[in-house]
Amino acid sequence: MGVKRILGLLGITAKMDLAWMLRDSKYAAIAIAADIVSNISTVSGVFLISLRFGGIGGMSTDEVLFMMAFSTIVSGLFISCAGANNIHISRVIGRGQLEHLFIQPLSLGVQLATCGFMPFSGGSNIVVGGVLIAVAVKRLGLAVTLPWCAALFGYLLVTLIIIAARAYLVSSVAFYAPVAAEEISSTAIEGTWFLSTFPLSGMPRFIQIPLLTVMPEGLMAWFPALCLLGKPPLHLTAYYPMAFALFLSLCAGTAFRKGLKYYVMKGSNRYVHYGFRS
Repeated sequence: MGVKRILGLLGITAKMDLAWMLRDSKYAAIAIAADIVSNISTVSGVFLISLRFGGIGGMSTDEVLFMMAFSTIVSGLFISCAGANNIHISRVIGRGQLEHLFIQPLSLGVQLATCGFMPFSGGSNIVVGGVLIAVAVKRLGLAVTLPWCAALFGYLLVTLIIIAARAYLVSSVAFYAPVAAEEISSTAIEGTWFLSTFPLSGMPRFIQIPLLTVMPEGLMAWFPALCLLGKPPLHLTAYYPMAFALFLSLCAGTAFRKGLKYYVMKGSNRYVHYGFRS
């Protein structure tokens, strides 16, 4: 019943997104074009470097293109699923807005899982990434089989889980310091895009290992792309991202539940008695 409810709500939010596009098509076209230009400008710099030098750190130009395509799809999926502050949850916590969710006739988890879903206005990078990955696959001569497609889907899902889990883990600080930590999730997520689009191949291990553990930017595109190319780095298993996502999700869930319990008992100090946020 919970799954049906979530799917139903996702369908409703998707219809609302489509209705907005049809109602204000000019503004929607501008926003979509801006997303495409922003993402292409982010990944093209790295690709042009690899094109100029014939690859980066042992990765060929086509392999770098494949990695950039994977990163583009990830950014498209993130934008499609995070149109509201459901991933930037520290904003909701820090602004004392969780109470707005508590009074709704749906559980907190269902609301966070379904709000901000905008596949039409936010899915442009998915299309661009799909085209790029098709070009890269053809140039690399990869055999696109059903297991390979399943692995691609699995790595995309795991990458999104890692992004969300880290955002919720660091956002738990906002339960205790709402003013100082209101934008901490934005800092964590923006750091992901800045670091994850550069190949770590050729870098020393004292740089690679922290970016696969403490700061998992290497798991956003580099590691999954190499696994899909049949070249798992650092002699790690191809299942390492799944194990890391599970571990990080457990840590985030524990920290968030503990912080939520504190929030329920203490409330938020961001609102004064006449209703304005301090």
